[in-house]
Order: sequence, then C-alpha cells, then structure tokens
Amino acid sequence: MAERAPTIYDVARAAGVAASTVSRAFARPGRVNYATAERIRRVAAELGYRAHPLARELPSGRTHMIGLGVADIGNPFYTEIIRGAQDAATEAGYTLMLTDARESGTREQEGLERALPAVDGLVLATSRMSDSAIRALAKQRPVVVLNRAVADVPSVISDNPDGVRRAVAHLADSGHRDITYLAGPEASWADGIRWRALRELAPGSRRLGPYAPSVSGGAEAAADLARQPAGAVLAYNDAMAIGLIRRLTAMGARVPRDVSVVSFDNIEAAELVTPALTTVAAPLRAMGRTAVTTVLAIADGAVPRTTGPLVLPSRLVVRASTAQRSRNRTSPAWGTTNAPGSSRRTEAGSR
Repeated sequence: MAERAPTIYDVARAAGVAASTVSRAFARPGRVNYATAERIRRVAAELGYRAHPLARELPSGRTHMIGLGVADIGNPFYTEIIRGAQDAATEAGYTLMLTDARESGTREQEGLERALPAVDGLVLATSRMSDSAIRALAKQRPVVVLNRAVADVPSVISDNPDGVRRAVAHLADSGHRDITYLAGPEASWADGIRWRALRELAPGSRRLGPYAPSVSGGAEAAADLARQPAGAVLAYNDAMAIGLIRRLTAMGARVPRDVSVVSFDNIEAAELVTPALTTVAAPLRAMGRTAVTTVLAIADGAVPRTTGPLVLPSRLVVRASTAQRSRNRTSPAWGTTNAPGSSRRTEAGSR
C-alpha cells in the first residue's frame, strides 16, 4: 500500500503553527514572520511536503486562480484580451483558467459554475449569459464583466458610441451618408450599442443580419449585400469584415471603389487582408489587464464599482478599405440597386 503523502496539516503540527500560517508561508511569505516561514519550509522539506497551487490555499479559502470566460476562443478578438489578463494575473502570482462558451450562454454558465470552487474571481469577456445569471455568479465570487454593462456588477468597456462616431465622421468626410450596418450576434451587448449609435448619427442607415462574428459570417453578409448594394458598410467586427471583403472581391466588387468597409476591434489580421481594414481599435489588452486587476482588488476587499462601467477610449485606424465615394456606387459585376430583396432581415434607420 502506498505511503500517504504529507499534508499541510502535517506540516502545521510539526512546525507548531496553524494550517493557515503554513498556507501563507508558501503563498504570501511576506505576511509571515521570517523565522517562522523558514521553520515551516524546513519542516516541509523534512516531511517531503510539496505545496499544490490549489491545495495549499484551501485553509485560507484562496486558490490563486482567476477564471476568464470568453464567448468563442476561435475569435481572434479575444487574443489580446487573454494576453492582457494573463499578464496581470501572472504579475499578481495568479493562474488564469480559461473557459470557452462557443457563443452559447448555456454552455458558458455551465462551465463557469463548474469553475467556481477553483477560482477567487471571474472575468466574463463578452458574456452571452443573461444579466440575472451574471448577477447570480457575482453573489458567489467577485465578477468583472468585459465589453458589456450589467447593472450592479463591475464592468469594463471600450467607448463604442465614440468609435461609431469616429467611423461615421470618417465616412462622411469621404462623401458617404447612408451606411449599412452588418450586425453581429443578437445576444451581443456591443452590437446593440453600435446599432443605436449609428441610427442616431446617420438616421438613413440600415441593418442587415444578424451574422456570425466570423469570416464565414462576413461571406454570408456579402451575398445579402450584393442583393442590396451599399456605398459604405460598418461591420460588427474585423473577422466579419475580412470575410465580407474576400467574398465581395470574388464576386467582382472593388473595395473600396465600389464599397468602403469599416469594422471594429483592430485584430492583427486587419492589416493582412487586401485591402487593409479601416477599423475602430479597442484597447483589448488594456481591457483584459484592467479586468483582472479589478477582480483581484475586489477579492482583497475593495468596494466594487457599480455606479457605471469603466469606459476605455477607442480610436479609428484608417487603412485602405475606405475611399472617397464614387458617383457610380454599385458595380454591375456584383449587384444593382434593382436586385431582389435580401433573404436576411433588414431594418431601416427610422425603426
């Protein structure tokens, strides 16, 4: 029969201290008297005890792990958010646990509930769960929501209305007045904010969608746009815009001569597509870092900010996918204004 491995309680008894003191000696040695910490480490070595990242924290109730839930790990939008969150967690001596919802609120909730016992707090990046489900989690662990505002829960968002304003102003300077918005997931908070801001700034705008926030979603949008051509498009995100441009180009459209395209996020691939994307850049890495530092502060006793979301600035990055409006707005090679109606739901700006 295998010999039982020594536990934190064995070390505590041998060193003549409480188990919580042993926990602090390994996790936060600065909070334990130097001589005591040295005695605990010596006893642990003699017993052959090795502190596990989770088990060592159980007596104090801390695991030194932070859960990060993302809507879709395949979406490059989350790459910089994850990097920023990882940097902040590592600097604080924490490990990041990642859960992938695959655009499902149900899957997201199930994954996060399983993670709860193992984490000291949660960061929800573009959550697809209901507000009530998010608030329920926040009653059990410190929670910070990214890219979405939820009442009574701390949130970190980019300035979507200002981003839309910058995009509309840029297109207006190029002679574009009527803009078609290609919508993202219906459960997306940011999607609703962007569409409302666009309707206020450009009342003649219309909405096509919703589409998947992916390259394939953009290709699907291109087919609908060919039936209802537009001189300017504002896409929900860069991945969608990339799929749109690729499909439109294959159909014979010339971007930006026939249609100018602006999107959101400024992911790395925005510079790789031809033409390179004009996009509203969100401070993605800063958002991930800020969310983790905030949730850790709450876990350490700070009073959470619930009076409104923390808003980080956005900026417009102008590249080659936008140009001066052409007198001939549509190309016979890919669509005409008399084409049959789209198979997708369309909303006028007057809605």
